[in-house]
Amino acid sequence: MLDALHAEWTKLRTLAGTYWLVFGVAALTVAVSSAVVAAASVGSSSGYQDTTKLALTGIDVGQAVVVILAVGVFSNEYSTGMIGVTLAAVPRRGLVVAAKAALVLALVLASGALAVLASVVIGRFVLPGGGFTAAHGYALLSLAHGPTLRAATGSVLYLGLIGLLSLGVALVVRDTAIAVGVVLGLLLLFPILAASVNDPTWKHYIERIGPMTAGLSVQATTGLKGLAISPWGGLGVVALWAAGALVAGVLVFKLRDA
Repeated sequence: MLDALHAEWTKLRTLAGTYWLVFGVAALTVAVSSAVVAAASVGSSSGYQDTTKLALTGIDVGQAVVVILAVGVFSNEYSTGMIGVTLAAVPRRGLVVAAKAALVLALVLASGALAVLASVVIGRFVLPGGGFTAAHGYALLSLAHGPTLRAATGSVLYLGLIGLLSLGVALVVRDTAIAVGVVLGLLLLFPILAASVNDPTWKHYIERIGPMTAGLSVQATTGLKGLAISPWGGLGVVALWAAGALVAGVLVFKLRDA
């Protein structure tokens, strides 16, 4: 396993695109979160706002870069023909997948943790300027606050799971553009369906099973009783999607020619 990890890490770190994508996950997430908290104000909503969720809004956009990064780990090898060399060096295909999945997870978790930490810090200092102060019932964002820590940690794990989901889809599809389209379509399909359905029962059901609608519930720190699924339960749904995609990917990878 260590030899496989070393080989895969050598390939990844020698590609300039890897560093740019890892940086892009953090940069785009922080940029969007910063813009959202800078534009938010107490008077911009009729109800009590979840400031933690506001500060983590960038995750919605940053996950797109995670998809591109994870998909490319496999699809780029197919497009260049490098997959043949990889399998010649490491014939055990399950080991190849495990090594790539471990590296994708490590890279995404590292960049995601940096992005989430920066977003929370920015929210802590910027949100009071929009009226989110103790006088209006809002405490400063802090990772010492249990729900905020859970939302931050869950957001990082969510990005990691999206990376694994993307890797599994790439194994099945092989083509970079198609795989990215499939994953992004899957992520966006359920929010669109939930917004277009009027029946509350069906809306509730759709929000519970969609990887994005369920997974991002982990960011909620207020109004938990009104959620379609519990925060950790929602993250569990994403884990099931990721596991399903990886299992399907490994089976296809083992059964068909490289």
